[in-house]
Amino acid sequence: MDIEQIIMNIIIYSGDARSYMYEALGKAREGKYDEIDELIGKANNAIGEAHNIQTSMLQKEAEGEALKVSILFVHAQDQLMTTISEKNLITEMIEMTKSINALSNK
Repeated sequence: MDIEQIIMNIIIYSGDARSYMYEALGKAREGKYDEIDELIGKANNAIGEAHNIQTSMLQKEAEGEALKVSILFVHAQDQLMTTISEKNLITEMIEMTKSINALSNK
């Protein structure tokens, strides 16, 4: 697989994870809490795949293999980092939504 395809996989997995997290947030707003864990699990798996690719590239570079750093690679790294940050924030938002709904149902 060429480097561009490897980099695109990081972007694709990051995008999938972000989509799953926003879908989970939507389920929280709808009060469909039973569907959230599966979506977060899918997001975690996608982030894990992207992270594994990233780690593999870092290991190759550490072993002395020269990697082509391109704008596409920088974009992939940015997408992964942003997705992880958004996942953390959305997880907190879901918990806040659950708390608010629990209080309003008392």
